[in-house]
Amino acid sequence: MRSRDRSFWVWAEALDLLQGGEQWPRRCFRLETLQPVPCWAPAVDLYEDGDELRVLIALPGVSARQIEVVLDETGLTVRGERPMPSTSPHVTIHRLEIPYGRFERRIALPPGSYRVHRQFFEDGCLALVLRLL
Repeated sequence: MRSRDRSFWVWAEALDLLQGGEQWPRRCFRLETLQPVPCWAPAVDLYEDGDELRVLIALPGVSARQIEVVLDETGLTVRGERPMPSTSPHVTIHRLEIPYGRFERRIALPPGSYRVHRQFFEDGCLALVLRLL
């Protein structure tokens, strides 16, 4: 390979990298990726009691209006948001261990077709009672 050919190859590689760099923001910041992404998942207890399946989801600080429950043939999905507490702009945070923001939890259920029989809040937890169809 002559030195002139090597120079051309280096410039061709540099041009490819520059073009790839120009496309990077378009790949990273597409509109469909701007949807809110869940950042935490609540703890779940799942137990069977006779003909009922009981699901207890730890959601302290989350209001019922901020929760979506979806039950389909593949399982149960619970999603929503725990908002940050309102604070003054001059607050100093010393510790922040409670997760805030969007959450989502996908729960696989035992085989069968279920329906939500009851749904209620109890001691900071969302309680769901599912029954077989």
